[in-house]
Amino acid sequence: MGENQMKGIKPSIIMEQYKRDFTKSEKKIYDYILANDQKVLYHSLTELSEASGAAEATVLRFFRKLGFKGFQDFKFLFAQEVSLEVVHDADETYMEKIRKNMVQAIDNSYEIIDTETLEAAIAAIDHADDVVIFGIGSSGIAGMDMQNRLLRIGKQTSVITDSHFQVMRASSMNENSVVIAISMTGSTKDIIDSVQIAKEKNATVIALTNYIKSPLTKYADYILLSSAKESPWDSGSLVSKIGQLFIIDLVCTGLTMRNVKEAEKIKMEISENTAKKLY
Repeated sequence: MGENQMKGIKPSIIMEQYKRDFTKSEKKIYDYILANDQKVLYHSLTELSEASGAAEATVLRFFRKLGFKGFQDFKFLFAQEVSLEVVHDADETYMEKIRKNMVQAIDNSYEIIDTETLEAAIAAIDHADDVVIFGIGSSGIAGMDMQNRLLRIGKQTSVITDSHFQVMRASSMNENSVVIAISMTGSTKDIIDSVQIAKEKNATVIALTNYIKSPLTKYADYILLSSAKESPWDSGSLVSKIGQLFIIDLVCTGLTMRNVKEAEKIKMEISENTAKKLY
């Protein structure tokens, strides 16, 4: 039984996270599996090789790269995933589909959480006085939400969504700084440029991303993975960001648990002060 099979992680999630690191031949295999999920379950290694247009050796390396012993190991777990899919998708309303996708994004993100990495990242944030959040576009919105959550428990942070300001801020960092870089793809050039500078200044880098291997993760000390599939038509939607928000919630809750008394004190003071803004 392969490593990923023992962990119970869905094969589709594993492939999605390694997608950015696939060669052209591996991309052919990946595309074929996604387009023919039912047929794949009945293919032999040779049949999959012929159908995808990739050599048998390449197909075998593909599955081993993902952490499986081979094609049969992959099929065993993939068959379980496919059987759980909703049969009558066409009968679903858009409300049902969005609800299902949101729940699935959280469930999938929960499955791939590495508890040790999460706790180490939380500790790094807890011990740092200089915590900066980088995000561009909709990831910047997620960053602002994270800042709001952290301020409510007394953790002073700044969030920067402008690429030029990110570069300037990164240039002034040192070994006591912590950067939380949020990028679903891990391939946003502006974020990577700033993180590279921060790393050169010996800052600690925490990456919130959807891909285990990406230009961003090369510079990360801690990688916090979310899982929510995003097509070009879904870009920026709440469904595609729900996994990020789930990870952010875990980090903020973890920090709260480390500083319960202080967090509760500050929450109470914030509630009292904001109450004065209401009639």
